Amino acid sequence: MAGGAIDKLIAGGRLWRGRASGQAQERLEPTGWRVLDECIGGWPQGVVCELLSPGRQGLSLVLPLLAHLSQGGRWLAWVGPPYLPFAHALVAAGVNLERILLVQEKDATQCLWASEQLLRSPSCALVLAWPQQLQPTQLRRLQLAAEQGGGMGMLFRSLRATSQSSHASLRLRITPSPLGLDVAVLKRPGGWGGQHCSIPL
Repeated sequence: MAGGAIDKLIAGGRLWRGRASGQAQERLEPTGWRVLDECIGGWPQGVVCELLSPGRQGLSLVLPLLAHLSQGGRWLAWVGPPYLPFAHALVAAGVNLERILLVQEKDATQCLWASEQLLRSPSCALVLAWPQQLQPTQLRRLQLAAEQGGGMGMLFRSLRATSQSSHASLRLRITPSPLGLDVAVLKRPGGWGGQHCSIPL
């Protein structure tokens, strides 16, 4: 297959490209959960992660990350959350509210535009976004923006998106369990996934 045809497949989201041998390892932030760190190694920086769940379970998973990153000098942006962040719960989890930006978009197009701009900014350590629908090319733009800005993007999506192809470097399926959360790794940097762990809450 000619090189131009391969480039078109990659750009169209129809070809997944693994990590080349000898390529630099991703910079990882601890997840705050020992079992999850053992499962995925940590939250990779400069990438977009998809958290797929039937409800709002994904936010519980990233609270330790929010607390850790909020102690630095960069911003934590919430773009189009389906509910206003509960300040008391965030403070109780150790989150510094002064580092949080809340972006309330008017439509899906504005949500994606704001997410992309924030991901491109080196002043933003983390972007949490709740997009309604994403095309492969839109997700690819978000991934490229995260690579440029060096921060992390967390996309909270429904389980319906599980079967869709994705440019996200990390994809986790999160479901409630009697003791907390069950986390299945659908895709991870440099590999396909297949790992599974349980997070006690």
